[in-house]
Amino acid sequence: MKLYTLIASLLFSLGIFAQEQHVTSDAKVWTLEECIAYALAHNITVQQANINRQLTEVALMESKSSRLPSLSGVASQNFTNGNTIDPITSDFVSQQINSTSLSLNTSVTLFQGNQINNHIKQSKLLVDQYQLYEQESQNNITLSITEAYIQLLYAKEAIKIAENNVSTSQKEEERAKALFDAGSLAIRDYTDAKSQTATNNYNLIAATNTYDLQLLDLKQLLELSSSDSFAVVDGVEYLPENVPELQSVYSEAVAILPEINASKTNVQVSEKALDIAKGGYLPTLSLTGSLGSGYTSTQALNFTDQFDGNFNQRVGLSLNVPIFNKNKTKAAVQEAQLNIDNAALQLAQEEKDLYVKVETAWKNTIATQSQLNAAYIARNAAKESYRLAQKQYELGALSTTDLILSQNTYTNTEQNYIQAKYLNLLYNQLLQFYQGNQISI
Repeated sequence: MKLYTLIASLLFSLGIFAQEQHVTSDAKVWTLEECIAYALAHNITVQQANINRQLTEVALMESKSSRLPSLSGVASQNFTNGNTIDPITSDFVSQQINSTSLSLNTSVTLFQGNQINNHIKQSKLLVDQYQLYEQESQNNITLSITEAYIQLLYAKEAIKIAENNVSTSQKEEERAKALFDAGSLAIRDYTDAKSQTATNNYNLIAATNTYDLQLLDLKQLLELSSSDSFAVVDGVEYLPENVPELQSVYSEAVAILPEINASKTNVQVSEKALDIAKGGYLPTLSLTGSLGSGYTSTQALNFTDQFDGNFNQRVGLSLNVPIFNKNKTKAAVQEAQLNIDNAALQLAQEEKDLYVKVETAWKNTIATQSQLNAAYIARNAAKESYRLAQKQYELGALSTTDLILSQNTYTNTEQNYIQAKYLNLLYNQLLQFYQGNQISI
């Protein structure tokens, strides 16, 4: 009996501590919209997607620069001895030679099977694709924040239910003790009342722990430390909305969601890769030019005079015609065609997966809406039954065991109601998201 009393007291004190932790908290209250905005600015995954998009912009700049001519400067100093060709005069001599040469060289590709233009077009498509990937990353974190926030609201409301149960059971235990001390209540009824208080304290501690874990998950999504001040709004009043038609939701989702548009863009990227590969069959025409001069010790003129006299200019055209490159171009074309087919299959799979997600959310919205209506009726009926049971208990017309059963029934219906409410809220917000509407509660 002493051990039981000790455990009950410990649970009671922990329950009071848990209540104080959450009731007296003066942490900053974050709305769902504030959480989403903060996560979009600070979440690591979103920032990585932003960097990947910037990398494609750098690649686009590089591909555009392929149209520009190259320019390089070359300087050399040589010493030779014996029979050799003078690098400046091209005379055959047999002596020691000190020579200096300077040159500027340039080249520009005039035609390369239209590969440069196709590379630029492909790079532009990749920028568009990675912008869509960035949007997808933002959407994913938005959905994760929404789910975590709504779960936190549910956990917070569950604490309130548990606190009310503790408060009620404490009063009932006090009344049972008074009746027991007066000799009008059996010890079993009194211990049942004490047991119920301990059980409700245990449930409060469990609810508080669930809240703390959900809070930690949300903070991690926001890239906040566990010590940062944070709280969410008190529960929300929510009325179910009309559920739109499934096909309407899917049609809007497939038209606006970035993952679908990114897959469509991927098909275009693969098609440009095919054009680039086919360019390997065509010749390449390049324009080259150079300016140069030099000095050699075999001539009697000084350095300056030689540089003036040896100054030369060169302009040339270079045509490279592919004849046989060990079937490399043929293999590249076949590979590019297969990549197009694969990208088309990936698009079809993305659309299929999206339909499953939309249909699942749609069915869950309808199901939880029906559950919410049923849970609302059950909760109100159980609440009234519990109220009547309390009156009967006060008049001595109901045992403690029956009162506890009535309280537990009412608690279960309360839990079912808030669970259905927040699940329906979550799935409804998913449908709003798939339709391109802003998430807000």
